Amino acid sequence: MTVKPVFDIPWERPFERGGIVTPGLPILPHGVERHPVPGGGSRAVEIRKGDEVIVLDREGLQPGELVAFAPDRTSDAAMLGATGRGRPNRIIETLASGDPSGRAVLDALAAAGFDLAAGDAVSIFAEGSRPGDTAEFTAECDGLLVIAAPGGPMVPDAQDAPSELILYIHRADPGPVKADLGPPDPLADPLIDTNIQPGNARAYEVKQGEYIQILDVKGRECSDFQAFSRRALDNGLEREIDPTTTRSLTGQLYPEPGIPSKYWSVDHEPLVEIVQDTCGRHDTFGLACTARYYDDLGYPGHVNCSDNMNRDLARFDIRPRGGWPAINFFFNTMLDATNAIGMDDPWSRPGDYVLLRALSDLVCVSSACPCDIDPANGWNPTDIQVRTYHANEDFKRSIGYRKSAEAELEDTRKTGFHDCFARHTRDFVEYNGYWLANQMTNHGAVAEYWACREKAAVMDLSPLRKYEVTGPDAEELMHLCVTRNMRRLAVGQVVYTAMCYEHGGMIDDGTVFRLADTNFRWIGGNDTSGLWLREQADKRRLNAWVRNSTDQLHNIAVQGPLSREILADVFWTPPKQPTIDELGWFRFTIARIGGFDGKPVVISRTGYSGELGYEVFCHPKDAEAVFDAVWAAGAPKGMTPLGLAALDMLRIEAGLIFAGYEFSDETDPFEAGIGFTVPLKTKQEDFIGRAALEERKAHPHRKLVGLEIEAGLVPSSGDCIRIGKAQVGTVTSAMKSPMLGKTIALARLDVVHAEPGTALEIGQLDGQQKRLKATVTAFPHFDPGKERVKGNYG
Repeated sequence: MTVKPVFDIPWERPFERGGIVTPGLPILPHGVERHPVPGGGSRAVEIRKGDEVIVLDREGLQPGELVAFAPDRTSDAAMLGATGRGRPNRIIETLASGDPSGRAVLDALAAAGFDLAAGDAVSIFAEGSRPGDTAEFTAECDGLLVIAAPGGPMVPDAQDAPSELILYIHRADPGPVKADLGPPDPLADPLIDTNIQPGNARAYEVKQGEYIQILDVKGRECSDFQAFSRRALDNGLEREIDPTTTRSLTGQLYPEPGIPSKYWSVDHEPLVEIVQDTCGRHDTFGLACTARYYDDLGYPGHVNCSDNMNRDLARFDIRPRGGWPAINFFFNTMLDATNAIGMDDPWSRPGDYVLLRALSDLVCVSSACPCDIDPANGWNPTDIQVRTYHANEDFKRSIGYRKSAEAELEDTRKTGFHDCFARHTRDFVEYNGYWLANQMTNHGAVAEYWACREKAAVMDLSPLRKYEVTGPDAEELMHLCVTRNMRRLAVGQVVYTAMCYEHGGMIDDGTVFRLADTNFRWIGGNDTSGLWLREQADKRRLNAWVRNSTDQLHNIAVQGPLSREILADVFWTPPKQPTIDELGWFRFTIARIGGFDGKPVVISRTGYSGELGYEVFCHPKDAEAVFDAVWAAGAPKGMTPLGLAALDMLRIEAGLIFAGYEFSDETDPFEAGIGFTVPLKTKQEDFIGRAALEERKAHPHRKLVGLEIEAGLVPSSGDCIRIGKAQVGTVTSAMKSPMLGKTIALARLDVVHAEPGTALEIGQLDGQQKRLKATVTAFPHFDPGKERVKGNYG
């Protein structure tokens, strides 16, 4: 086994040309294949004699197991130039776990007639590994390679979350270089599978219920799309997708998977709905490119999408148009402050796609845009693949999510608690790669809000990012990367803190749990903070591991005056752990449902509501049992399920900050209103961002304040705040408070005008023509002494 930092593996570097860096999945050289192996999952890959096999452990401490089979169905570790240890028990256990990745492996083994139990296993990273360690082998003969990244469900108070391994195959004989990157495999058996070269368009028929996949093969390529009602055409009418009607009915620039998903005709007939979208950036304003567009730019006779669409639609007797009002998939447009519509390179990457479902029998047309005179196609028009699938396929709704620009695409997933909340609502929105409930069908945000203020509410907060930080230098790493003093954090304690860059701008806010002397758990709002911890551990050569456990720990929050009473009826705690009644503010306990043999959980006395509250963490497989137990105890007491809309109301009243609103990487903790998380006097040692924060505290420019607004109108985040003509601040969040009976806001103001009692105006329209009178107040507006959070409801 050899050790290489990740950045020394050339295939893990972002693409760069002419000073332009395009982070993303590596553009692999000819003859190199990349096969991610999910934590707790497996892969099967064909290998040939002389192939170089490289396994990369990105996060560290993830064991692996390999087994190779020859064409004659024998297995010997010597096929990899290694020493075997007999039966591949860990691969067998992984395949038996039911992980989705294992189905393909089992199918491959069954098709080849291999007996896995007769395999000769090779163990890798068995003694522990550093992030970026690799194991390298050379195939001595042709065969099938099976690899697993073993790991079972993580107990909530453990930190052994399985993580991904990356398998690279460097082919000894890769064959001739392919002229082009081809499309990825279909999602299922396609009914239509056609490639459209740039400068062409293809019309095709789709039956009601069938699916349409429009795929950008090489990335950065636009595709104009239209769909006509077949029924209307048969009646002599042309009724196609109308972008203006669609925008009006959805209230969005373009539909997305979820509730606002349909594209409509001018007669208000839904024609298609979007089911999956891995790109997330499209256009419904511009026409498909036209002859006139190129003529006016000095390119007369340039091939264009509108003419191409006209030619193929003529087969269906659809009249030609000078320019087609199409849905411009992958086209990246933006509206600037001067009302000009601009464009830039598409966001789409190789293999990105949209998946639509036909809501009626349709005639559709798709193009591969030929524009090569501007950034519309990244200056390099390429091909589009169109596939259709049978109506009986079960494609789940998904919005593509990446943990970072460099990360692999992930589908939108259900949390472990999703089906429990789906009993109460169909209104789910995408949040950081998961579907979360927005409002409950028979309640609504205001009723959910009052339930939390007066009784209790339960909400799903599973998308919070969890990272396990372990090892001899774990305390040193956390002390370096967060603003709070980790030396003072006791085992069993939780602390709220900021994490900053060197310039003092915030990466994230979150909580740190101390599970043992050298064991911490970071819980934040985004993956950037966890990746930053891992990057710093590597950069500073600290003996610490940072592993993602988000998929192993899902959590609900139970908040409100009755939350302690409800949970005390549900959870048993061991004698050495505090009971629910004993659990102090910002402490956690290890517990089980009902008794010694119940499902395990970790419960912290934390929350995001401004009320007495708790968060309950468990493995997703136990989520339904945890929810049902809490619901059985809470529903008779008036507990209500709560969604994101009500949560936003609660946190604004309580003065709790939210990423993208109260803070960003241009905002320091003082400006974000959480200066208390930066104890510069009691934390004497250096930490990342300290020097900048000392300067910013000594010479502040902006301050987060509360506002009381005279009018009943609720301003929007980003509205300007003025004194006279001068802008002196910006609204970050606002609401009409049910408890206070007035409109309130959080705002960031110039410190000169941040004193309570200062009169100012919130600018709307152009910032000048409409003003909302407001007064600066201290915040939080509600329970400034945090008495309710402390459980003091006298």
